[in-house]
Amino acid sequence: MNHSTEQLARRAQKGDAHAFSRLYETVYRDMYRFAVCTLRHPQDAEDAVSETVVDAFAQIASLRDASAFRSWIFRILSAKCRRRMRQYVNPPSELDEETPADEADWNEALDVRRAFSLLSDEERLILSMNLFAGYTSQEIGSFLGINANTVRSRQSRALKKMQAHLS
Repeated sequence: MNHSTEQLARRAQKGDAHAFSRLYETVYRDMYRFAVCTLRHPQDAEDAVSETVVDAFAQIASLRDASAFRSWIFRILSAKCRRRMRQYVNPPSELDEETPADEADWNEALDVRRAFSLLSDEERLILSMNLFAGYTSQEIGSFLGINANTVRSRQSRALKKMQAHLS
Protein backbone atom coordinates (compact mmCIF):
# COMPACT_ATOMS: atom_id res chain seq x y z
CA MET A 1 0.00 0.00 0.00
CA ASN A 2 1.47 3.37 -0.92
CA HIS A 3 1.91 6.20 1.56
CA SER A 4 -1.05 8.26 0.33
CA THR A 5 -3.36 5.25 0.53
CA GLU A 6 -2.24 4.66 4.09
CA GLN A 7 -2.98 8.31 4.88
CA LEU A 8 -6.46 7.93 3.35
CA ALA A 9 -7.06 4.90 5.56
CA ARG A 10 -6.05 6.86 8.65
CA ARG A 11 -8.37 9.72 7.69
CA ALA A 12 -11.19 7.23 7.05
CA GLN A 13 -10.61 5.72 10.49
CA LYS A 14 -11.27 9.18 11.95
CA GLY A 15 -14.63 9.36 10.16
CA ASP A 16 -13.67 11.04 6.86
CA ALA A 17 -16.24 9.63 4.40
CA HIS A 18 -14.50 11.20 1.40
CA ALA A 19 -11.24 9.43 2.30
CA PHE A 20 -13.11 6.12 2.61
CA SER A 21 -14.72 6.71 -0.79
CA ARG A 22 -11.29 7.29 -2.35
CA LEU A 23 -9.98 4.10 -0.72
CA TYR A 24 -12.95 2.17 -2.07
CA GLU A 25 -12.19 3.46 -5.58
CA THR A 26 -8.76 1.80 -5.36
CA VAL A 27 -10.19 -1.66 -4.66
CA TYR A 28 -13.66 -1.71 -6.24
CA ARG A 29 -12.73 -3.43 -9.52
CA ASP A 30 -10.73 -6.16 -7.78
CA MET A 31 -13.50 -6.67 -5.24
CA TYR A 32 -16.15 -7.02 -7.93
CA ARG A 33 -13.98 -9.35 -10.04
CA PHE A 34 -13.29 -11.50 -6.98
CA ALA A 35 -16.98 -11.63 -6.01
CA VAL A 36 -18.29 -12.41 -9.50
CA CYS A 37 -15.76 -15.19 -10.01
CA THR A 38 -16.50 -16.64 -6.60
CA LEU A 39 -20.29 -16.37 -6.72
CA ARG A 40 -20.77 -16.81 -10.50
CA HIS A 41 -23.63 -14.33 -10.50
CA PRO A 42 -23.17 -10.61 -11.26
CA GLN A 43 -26.13 -9.47 -9.16
CA ASP A 44 -24.99 -11.49 -6.15
CA ALA A 45 -21.46 -10.15 -6.62
CA GLU A 46 -22.76 -6.57 -6.65
CA ASP A 47 -24.79 -7.24 -3.51
CA ALA A 48 -21.81 -8.83 -1.73
CA VAL A 49 -19.56 -5.88 -2.64
CA SER A 50 -22.22 -3.38 -1.53
CA GLU A 51 -22.75 -5.15 1.79
CA THR A 52 -18.99 -5.28 2.29
CA VAL A 53 -18.60 -1.56 1.70
CA VAL A 54 -21.41 -0.72 4.13
CA ASP A 55 -19.90 -2.97 6.81
CA ALA A 56 -16.36 -1.76 6.14
CA PHE A 57 -17.41 1.88 6.41
CA ALA A 58 -19.22 1.17 9.68
CA GLN A 59 -16.19 -0.73 11.06
CA ILE A 60 -13.28 1.26 9.61
CA ALA A 61 -12.35 2.57 13.06
CA SER A 62 -11.61 -1.03 14.10
CA LEU A 63 -8.95 -1.41 11.38
CA ARG A 64 -5.79 -1.93 13.44
CA ASP A 65 -3.21 -1.26 10.73
CA ALA A 66 -4.02 1.43 8.15
CA SER A 67 -1.58 -0.16 5.71
CA ALA A 68 -3.67 -3.37 5.75
CA PHE A 69 -6.87 -1.80 4.37
CA ARG A 70 -6.91 -3.91 1.19
CA SER A 71 -6.53 -7.27 2.93
CA TRP A 72 -8.98 -6.18 5.66
CA ILE A 73 -11.75 -5.28 3.20
CA PHE A 74 -11.12 -8.47 1.19
CA ARG A 75 -11.50 -10.55 4.38
CA ILE A 76 -14.91 -8.95 4.87
CA LEU A 77 -15.80 -9.62 1.23
CA SER A 78 -14.67 -13.24 1.35
CA ALA A 79 -16.85 -13.79 4.43
CA LYS A 80 -19.83 -12.25 2.59
CA CYS A 81 -19.17 -14.50 -0.43
CA ARG A 82 -18.87 -17.63 1.73
CA ARG A 83 -22.16 -16.76 3.44
CA ARG A 84 -23.90 -16.30 0.07
CA MET A 85 -22.47 -19.57 -1.28
CA ARG A 86 -23.93 -21.41 1.71
CA GLN A 87 -27.32 -19.84 0.95
CA TYR A 88 -27.44 -21.17 -2.60
CA VAL A 89 -29.92 -24.00 -2.84
CA ASN A 90 -29.55 -24.57 -6.57
CA PRO A 91 -26.53 -22.86 -8.09
CA PRO A 92 -27.41 -20.94 -11.27
CA SER A 93 -26.62 -22.86 -14.43
CA GLU A 94 -26.95 -19.83 -16.67
CA LEU A 95 -23.69 -18.06 -17.48
CA ASP A 96 -24.25 -14.32 -17.75
CA GLU A 97 -21.22 -12.84 -19.44
CA GLU A 98 -20.62 -10.74 -22.48
CA THR A 99 -19.86 -12.79 -25.56
CA PRO A 100 -16.22 -12.54 -26.68
CA ALA A 101 -15.56 -11.26 -30.18
CA ASP A 102 -15.40 -14.54 -32.08
CA GLU A 103 -17.14 -17.84 -31.55
CA ALA A 104 -13.96 -19.81 -30.77
CA ASP A 105 -13.09 -17.39 -27.95
CA TRP A 106 -16.67 -17.51 -26.71
CA ASN A 107 -16.68 -21.32 -26.63
CA GLU A 108 -13.35 -21.41 -24.83
CA ALA A 109 -14.53 -18.85 -22.26
CA LEU A 110 -17.72 -20.82 -21.74
CA ASP A 111 -15.76 -24.05 -21.26
CA VAL A 112 -13.49 -22.38 -18.67
CA ARG A 113 -16.50 -20.95 -16.81
CA ARG A 114 -18.17 -24.37 -16.81
CA ALA A 115 -15.01 -26.03 -15.51
CA PHE A 116 -14.76 -23.35 -12.80
CA SER A 117 -18.40 -23.87 -11.84
CA LEU A 118 -17.79 -27.59 -11.31
CA LEU A 119 -15.35 -26.85 -8.49
CA SER A 120 -16.47 -26.87 -4.87
CA ASP A 121 -17.24 -23.55 -3.18
CA GLU A 122 -13.95 -23.69 -1.30
CA GLU A 123 -11.95 -24.46 -4.45
CA ARG A 124 -13.57 -21.52 -6.29
CA LEU A 125 -12.89 -19.28 -3.31
CA ILE A 126 -9.21 -20.29 -3.12
CA LEU A 127 -8.66 -19.85 -6.86
CA SER A 128 -10.50 -16.51 -6.87
CA MET A 129 -8.54 -15.19 -3.93
CA ASN A 130 -5.26 -16.14 -5.58
CA LEU A 131 -5.90 -15.44 -9.26
CA PHE A 132 -8.22 -12.45 -9.08
CA ALA A 133 -7.41 -10.78 -5.77
CA GLY A 134 -3.69 -11.65 -5.78
CA TYR A 135 -3.47 -13.19 -2.31
CA THR A 136 -0.68 -15.59 -1.45
CA SER A 137 -1.36 -19.07 -0.09
CA GLN A 138 -0.20 -17.83 3.32
CA GLU A 139 -2.76 -14.99 3.27
CA ILE A 140 -5.54 -17.26 1.98
CA GLY A 141 -4.73 -19.80 4.67
CA SER A 142 -4.93 -17.06 7.28
CA PHE A 143 -8.33 -15.89 5.98
CA LEU A 144 -9.76 -19.41 5.80
CA GLY A 145 -8.12 -20.76 8.94
CA ILE A 146 -6.13 -23.48 7.17
CA ASN A 147 -2.44 -24.17 6.60
CA ALA A 148 -0.74 -22.50 3.59
CA ASN A 149 0.40 -25.94 2.35
CA THR A 150 -3.21 -27.11 2.42
CA VAL A 151 -4.20 -24.05 0.39
CA ARG A 152 -1.53 -24.86 -2.22
CA SER A 153 -2.56 -28.52 -2.48
CA ARG A 154 -6.27 -27.63 -2.78
CA GLN A 155 -5.45 -25.03 -5.40
CA SER A 156 -3.38 -27.55 -7.33
CA ARG A 157 -6.19 -30.13 -7.19
CA ALA A 158 -8.72 -27.53 -8.32
CA LEU A 159 -6.58 -26.55 -11.30
CA LYS A 160 -6.10 -30.23 -12.21
CA LYS A 161 -9.90 -30.75 -12.06
CA MET A 162 -10.39 -27.82 -14.40
CA GLN A 163 -7.68 -29.07 -16.71
CA ALA A 164 -9.23 -32.54 -16.82
CA HIS A 165 -12.60 -31.03 -17.70
CA LEU A 166 -11.04 -28.89 -20.42
CA SER A 167 -9.06 -31.77 -21.98
